[in-house]
Amino acid sequence: MEPSVKKVATTEDEGGLVSATVRRAAAPAATVRPPRRAATVASRIYRDLRAEIVSLKRKPGDAIAEKQIAEAYGVSRTPVREAVLKLADEGLIEIFPQSGTFVSRIPLDALPEAFAIRKALEEATVRYAAARASRSQIAALRANLELQREMQETANYEGFHQADEAFHALIAEIAGYPGFWTLIQQTKVQIDRYRLLTLPVRGRIAEVIAEHTAILDAVAANDPAAAIKALDDHLDDLQISIADIRRDYPRYFTAPGDPV
Repeated sequence: MEPSVKKVATTEDEGGLVSATVRRAAAPAATVRPPRRAATVASRIYRDLRAEIVSLKRKPGDAIAEKQIAEAYGVSRTPVREAVLKLADEGLIEIFPQSGTFVSRIPLDALPEAFAIRKALEEATVRYAAARASRSQIAALRANLELQREMQETANYEGFHQADEAFHALIAEIAGYPGFWTLIQQTKVQIDRYRLLTLPVRGRIAEVIAEHTAILDAVAANDPAAAIKALDDHLDDLQISIADIRRDYPRYFTAPGDPV
């Protein structure tokens, strides 16, 4: 591209009016960035598949048909494969080269460690929350409990699960450390799949609401010790049912030594 010419000034001498000019270098061509559509689609497929697996819409052992998923999103199989590999890294999908790709079963041996990590992190958040909760924050927790009761009345298990998640997220926010909840979510993905299986059990949601109420009361009373005890009772109670739930859904779980 030829440099452009711009008149910037005039001077007058014996020969009359003379134009003074400067040559301005042509601007460099704009950098062309490759489209990010493939990466964006892969991320969306990953989020959607992950949510479907955690919510049990895709049940343990269900086949993952990459071709059908690609057709549903109107894309090639490449972004689908990227999403599947990421979910496999998280332990939510299993890939068997000679057999296919399946939603992983819930690994029993991974649950105790996940519970321990969650308890350690949430004990910290509930302690801080009990020390600094404001009246408006307590009101937000009470409003969340009302939402949980509404979900109970309509037997909306998925809605109750989301309200339950929001309750614990609020605790972390009140504590001043919302990042703790992000870490907890990353470690409890297998717990969530197991926990959803417990909700239809008669009386289980009522128990959870009672446990959440005890946590809220301790936070509202600015009593960190009582808040930690209420939280521990809540999380420990969830572990008690593992054997019963495994008996009811034997195909959803796997333990060391089980056949592949």
